[in-house]
Amino acid sequence: MKKICGLLVLLFLTINVFAQEEEDPFSMNVSLNSDIFFGFYPFFAGSYGTGPVDFTFYGILWSGGAAGGSWGNWTEFGVGVGFPVGDALYVNPQIGLLSGGLTSGLGTPVLAEGIVPNLTVGIGSGALEGEFYAGYYTGFDHGNPSTNNYLHYWLTMGYQINSFFSLGLHFEQLSYTGGNNAPEDPAYPFYISIGPYIKFADPKGGAFARFITGGDLRSDEQVEKSNYEQPSFFKLTVGYGF
Repeated sequence: MKKICGLLVLLFLTINVFAQEEEDPFSMNVSLNSDIFFGFYPFFAGSYGTGPVDFTFYGILWSGGAAGGSWGNWTEFGVGVGFPVGDALYVNPQIGLLSGGLTSGLGTPVLAEGIVPNLTVGIGSGALEGEFYAGYYTGFDHGNPSTNNYLHYWLTMGYQINSFFSLGLHFEQLSYTGGNNAPEDPAYPFYISIGPYIKFADPKGGAFARFITGGDLRSDEQVEKSNYEQPSFFKLTVGYGF
């Protein structure tokens, strides 16, 4: 009986160790976001692997925001790889599939209306924190001769005052870059914003909240060309990492 009990305990411990090993490679962050242009949108990003190269995936459930009526329940889902560079950077190239009605210009939701190759670089060393993102949104022809392409990028850099509180600066730009049947010299920015951010986080990890704000840096000519006025920018995020 003692031998049986001992074997059962050993089996339980072995299964538990393997279970922990299976769980360790997986991580995921989920956040709820709201900003002045894109409106409300949930976001998730996950990875599987312990290096040197991880499999990554992400998704964005865009609500439509400033032009939601023509975006067609816009959805973005993508996969890629992630790997560390040195001790301070985590580089994550991905490619996303777009579904909806924004980049295709179709005016009605359609599966695979476009793609978005994108790059995210996480920055962290000591008390320094930051992130760089760039994505190029390219529309496919689904029967509408006019498609829409966009460039979206940002850079966030900040400092952890302590394990609970961080602050820094955020720069972000979204631009229309043309597409099929676009006029000559079509490009213009919807907004160019720079301003501060503050972040509160659970010192033990997990939950966090961040608020970003800033002014619009566009010239009068750029505002007129875009036909879109946005004198300020703000974004609120609450999320959890596990």
